[in-house]
Amino acid sequence: MGFMKLKKNKKFNYKPRYYKGDGNPYELKHKFDEHRTTINPAKGIKGKWNAALDDYQYNRDNNVNRRVLIIVGVLVFLFLLAIGFDLTIFFPKN
Repeated sequence: MGFMKLKKNKKFNYKPRYYKGDGNPYELKHKFDEHRTTINPAKGIKGKWNAALDDYQYNRDNNVNRRVLIIVGVLVFLFLLAIGFDLTIFFPKN
């Protein structure tokens, strides 16, 4: 069944005639390849998930964690307002 297969991209190994440097000057690569561990070849969903978890575990950023907690808190508060939950239980009575 040829209609279910994806078309492969063509790869050309062009090397300029008069270039005397290291590697290919026309090689395209990501800006932060040296710093990321998740830019590996496709290894399935489980492999990508494990690589992302390892990257998160060893490169933590407390500002991002705080921002995510604030966003989750605001979304929970908006959800409780939307369903009509009685929010007075969170405030002390006078």
